[in-house]
Amino acid sequence: MKEFALIFRHPNATGKVSPEQMQQWMKIQNDWVGSIAAQNKFVSGTGLLFDDAKVVHHKGIITNGPFGDIKETLGGFIIVKAENADEAAEMAKGAAVLVGDGNTVEVREILRTR
Repeated sequence: MKEFALIFRHPNATGKVSPEQMQQWMKIQNDWVGSIAAQNKFVSGTGLLFDDAKVVHHKGIITNGPFGDIKETLGGFIIVKAENADEAAEMAKGAAVLVGDGNTVEVREILRTR
């Protein structure tokens, strides 16, 4: 089986969703990841925070950021096992991020270097 990254993209929701909405989305996300794990197809994953984030630019310049006021953010990712990108995309349909209008899950195969 191959491994695929499912990358969650969405506008910054800080201050735009209630704690109750966030709890509901986290339950959907946890249930979804649990269903993938039950199939023995979950590898790993995490959310990505803005706190103390840095961007390293060409020629080694380091700036604070990225900041949540940009048009689109990377909210996190999971890595799954699948036979092909179509199977991984079908898995991605259950991601909680897709509850939000305009949000997406990008499916990318992970390059194996061994």
